[in-house]
Amino acid sequence: MNIRKKAAAAVAAKDPQARRPEDQRLPVASTFAYGFQHVLTMYGGIIAPPLIIGAAAGMSSQDIGLLIAACLFVGGLATILQTIGVPFFGSQLPLVQGVSFAGVSTMVAIVHGGGGIQAVFGSVIAASLIGLLITPLFSKIIRFFPPVVTGTVITTIGLTLMPVAANWAMGGNSKAENYGSMANIGLAAATMAIVLLLSKVGSAAISRLSILLAMVLGTLIAFAFGMADFSKVGQGEIVAFPTPFAFGPPVFEIAAIISMLIVILVTLTETSADIIAVGEIVGTKVDSKRIGDGLRADMLSSAISPLFNSFTQSAFAQNVGLVAITGVKSRFVVSAGGLILVILGLLPVLGRVVAAVPTPVLGGAGVVLFGTVAASGIRTLSKVEYKNNMNLIIVAASIGFGMIPIAAPSFYDHFPSWFGTIFHSGISSAAVMAILLNLLFNHLKAGNSENQSVFVAGTERVVREEDLKCLADGDRYEGGKLIDCDGKEVRVESSEKASEH
Repeated sequence: MNIRKKAAAAVAAKDPQARRPEDQRLPVASTFAYGFQHVLTMYGGIIAPPLIIGAAAGMSSQDIGLLIAACLFVGGLATILQTIGVPFFGSQLPLVQGVSFAGVSTMVAIVHGGGGIQAVFGSVIAASLIGLLITPLFSKIIRFFPPVVTGTVITTIGLTLMPVAANWAMGGNSKAENYGSMANIGLAAATMAIVLLLSKVGSAAISRLSILLAMVLGTLIAFAFGMADFSKVGQGEIVAFPTPFAFGPPVFEIAAIISMLIVILVTLTETSADIIAVGEIVGTKVDSKRIGDGLRADMLSSAISPLFNSFTQSAFAQNVGLVAITGVKSRFVVSAGGLILVILGLLPVLGRVVAAVPTPVLGGAGVVLFGTVAASGIRTLSKVEYKNNMNLIIVAASIGFGMIPIAAPSFYDHFPSWFGTIFHSGISSAAVMAILLNLLFNHLKAGNSENQSVFVAGTERVVREEDLKCLADGDRYEGGKLIDCDGKEVRVESSEKASEH
């Protein structure tokens, strides 16, 4: 045993990060296959903002195509920075970066306000630089994220993404004639069934690639029934490098910068939650330094993004679900996905191939993906102690508050714009509420009663009968150790590890 410990210490001395799950390296083919799976998962989300903003700015289809290519290119570079990392920048976690949807409504408002796309770029640059300066404040909040907060946020991330999956399954475009048709939903259901089937009967490698394989098979099914259109793949340029400031130099307007700064605060909150969530799923240590490095990578990418005609960057929550469902925790897999995004940005023809994947196919896979995120949060919440405290009301109120903008998207329409921008995101709403309630009940304990009302009712500890069968009369639990009736320590292992024996 001592020899093993010394050998492990020697390895750790040579590479201090050797034991981190996210540092696992896979064969090149597997790395890029899993990376492509990440790209397919987030592709619909990364192209939606430039489509919406470009249309609001009255751009031609060709110019909107340039915006999309730029967003893919910058998202890939931002992903590589976040996963590989350089000193002070990058969390070195499996997080995919892309254009944040949180700022779409604000950017559309800036465009309609007369500033045009140039004012959007100027506000993103200025607000991101301010965000870069204030990241140390956000990186210090790690101690306010115990399991009762992280579990709540992770669960909410999964739940808030379900409407996205449902919209994809119905066709993605609510104005289309076939939106919500049996054909679209049937295709989504078939894709989901393939995911489940491959997860059950496939080998470990097939199971981990079940999302990618299901998307490929779902697309083939769609093509066979005339639901996939590849006719536009050959139209347009094959290779194109994003031209810096292709739409003119940025314009800096005070009002636009202030409104965009609120978006940046929301982005910082969401990215902090995503970093903590993926750290929990991967099973690695996330401290204030890693959060700070991750947020700085976010803000630096966002500040440089307008140079190449793109927008604010943030972590993609849907890919956190992919990490959870596949069990592939390597950050280098996501780096490969970032490289694929860069290539897609330089080779629009490849981007058009990926864009031809029918939206219902993404929806079928998304139901499983996003549900896995929520399940991971529930697993974290199961570790929380609910006896003689107010943790149950923290979870209940925070998840409920986070569901308001999902259940009623127009709920904040009559609130001040800055308030609506912050709380229109269910993830931000739940995170803010969970942090504040955790502070109120678990840090500022003055006034807390010994038995916290009805909210602790029914939360007594329960031990399953089958768990007691392995115990003998005289066994006891002392100092964090299980001691048998003869005074010897009994080894305690997780269910996953025990199943390996």
